[in-house]
Amino acid sequence: MDHAADAQRTDLMTITRFVLNEQSKYPESRGDFTILLSHIVLGCKFVCSAVNKAGLAKLIGLAGETNVQGEEQKKLDVLSNEVFIKALVSSGRTCILVSEEDEEPTYVEPSRRGRYSVVFDPLDGSSNIDCGVSIGTIFGIYHLNDSHEPNLEDVLQPGKNMVAAGYCLYGSSCTLVLSTGTGVNGFTLDPSLGEFILTHPDLKVPKKGKIYSVNEGNAKNWDGPTAKYVENCKFPTDGSPPKSLRYVGSMVADVHRTLLYGGIFLYPGDKKSPNGKLRVLYEVFPMAFLMEEAGGQAFTGKIRALELVPKTIHERSPIFLGSYDDVEEIKALYAAAAAAENK
Repeated sequence: MDHAADAQRTDLMTITRFVLNEQSKYPESRGDFTILLSHIVLGCKFVCSAVNKAGLAKLIGLAGETNVQGEEQKKLDVLSNEVFIKALVSSGRTCILVSEEDEEPTYVEPSRRGRYSVVFDPLDGSSNIDCGVSIGTIFGIYHLNDSHEPNLEDVLQPGKNMVAAGYCLYGSSCTLVLSTGTGVNGFTLDPSLGEFILTHPDLKVPKKGKIYSVNEGNAKNWDGPTAKYVENCKFPTDGSPPKSLRYVGSMVADVHRTLLYGGIFLYPGDKKSPNGKLRVLYEVFPMAFLMEEAGGQAFTGKIRALELVPKTIHERSPIFLGSYDDVEEIKALYAAAAAAENK
């Protein structure tokens, strides 16, 4: 045994240690947020294990139900949803939970209530499970300032009011990316320790990227600015090389690549789906929060994504997010189109 190497491994920055260090910066903190995050992390570890065993355990395949979005539920979706609901309720720090899989929010019983509400997609990209493509969990956290009876208004808030957001990517490795409003950090699960280790400290998205990510199968239904932007990516008129297209079709995987390598991820509204496909509360907001914290931008085609005020918990919105300069370009195209309309 290499005792020196083993001793070195105990000096790792685990996610638990990282969050406790953050907590120590706030002397008034009671540790509630730290406890809540540790339960989310446990949920991610559990789902990661289930995803890795899915083929063997016959978890792949349909559970025979259809969820609120009209998508046929995979067994893993159902399992992941139950895992996160139980983990969040048992933390004793939450009062209202919104999941992509459940039509109505979950209100936590008074004896186990806390001051946080969590919005989450327990298994994003689950239609990709069968072919081994990366999938993930997305979450956002709101803090409620007073101890009133929780209601829907507590979660129908703009994304800029979130206190934290993150996602866990179940791919070639299990990676958890987290922001508590002071930058973005990435942690990778070390299976031998069962711990998330800080591997990507203070993530910053490049100011401009060489990749665009969009489902071009919808091109015939796009509006003018989106079509023009993608045309510019492929046939630039300023002498720069064309951008590369990368599209997985799993939001967590596409956004994770965008965060690391730069570029832009687009899911525009079109004639078929004027409001786009992605849900505001637990897909658009957490990813927009992370992208802004990493120095990028997120835009809906009309306004800054985090300023949207959702009216229903499963509301959808178009989204353009990624490198600052790339999003700036599409904002200019939408502004020009709006100016031309108003003439």
